[in-house]
Amino acid sequence: MVVYALAFIAFAMDLARRSAAVGAAQQGQVSEAEQPVAVAAGSVAGSSTSVNSASVNSASAGSASVGPGPLPRAGKPKAADTGLAYGRSPSLRVGVALTVLAWVLHLAAVLMRGIAAERVPWANMYEFSMTGTLLIVGVFLLVLTRVDLRFLGTFITGLVLVLLLLASMNFYVEVAPLPPALQSVWLVIHVFVASLATGLFALGFALSVVQLMQFRRESIAAGGKPARLRFLATLPSSQKLENLAYRVTIIGFILWTFTLMAGSIWAEKAWGRYWGWDTKEVWTFIIWVIFAGYIHARATRGWRGSRSAWLAIIGFSAVLFNFGIVNVFFKGLHAYSGL
Repeated sequence: MVVYALAFIAFAMDLARRSAAVGAAQQGQVSEAEQPVAVAAGSVAGSSTSVNSASVNSASAGSASVGPGPLPRAGKPKAADTGLAYGRSPSLRVGVALTVLAWVLHLAAVLMRGIAAERVPWANMYEFSMTGTLLIVGVFLLVLTRVDLRFLGTFITGLVLVLLLLASMNFYVEVAPLPPALQSVWLVIHVFVASLATGLFALGFALSVVQLMQFRRESIAAGGKPARLRFLATLPSSQKLENLAYRVTIIGFILWTFTLMAGSIWAEKAWGRYWGWDTKEVWTFIIWVIFAGYIHARATRGWRGSRSAWLAIIGFSAVLFNFGIVNVFFKGLHAYSGL
């Protein structure tokens, strides 16, 4: 957790550097825009001979063509649709390196828990929290090899820090033998796939939150007003963020569908029925319906922009509710929190 916290600080410093770079670029644009006007005014006021109309026209044209000059681009931006890039950031590289280190330490902790328990380490809420957060960071690092989403480092490490803190404070239990219903190969398959789907939903959630922020900034900028969160000008457009969130969420939805099916098969082997309207089963199905609605509405009903982002955010909120509230406060056959 300490290393994750250091990575969070490094990513936050990168966002601050982005804001400073955008502010410097905006000030530079203002001074460049004012300079041709001053030259033209000086030539008119101080000329004792006839003014060359061609030079005046050329100065006016130069003034009209002044625009936001591109800043140096970041390291390897495969996520192209960026606004202003701001050059190489040491804090960004440090943040990624610390995240990788934290993930390796996290993986070691999960493996040691599994070795101590002599089984897969996701049989109760504490173990699921450790494995789920490990996969959230793992999905993030894996996607980084394909698309430059390092700007999400603050959101991902912050989310993982909060979840690990809550798990260590509220969900920690000693290693214990498995109940008979959990002594099945489906514990390996069903819960691991659910954890992986949660990791993908978390990444889609982070992209959707940034998408809403970016959409608001774009709307404010279209009205000619300055936005407060200036670092957003260096991030991909809201449309690009929406497309990325949609792709990630589709993969998570496929895995969640398998989770629902595998859970039904496991329920038949453990309790003699495929579906029993248990609270946990119902909430798993509700999550499936929310994300199915998200995909259907975006693909067929044209729900783009803020509406699709809010559906993705509501879906991940339902995942957290299913894990943190249903497991603790609702009674049912899935009473395997260990608390």
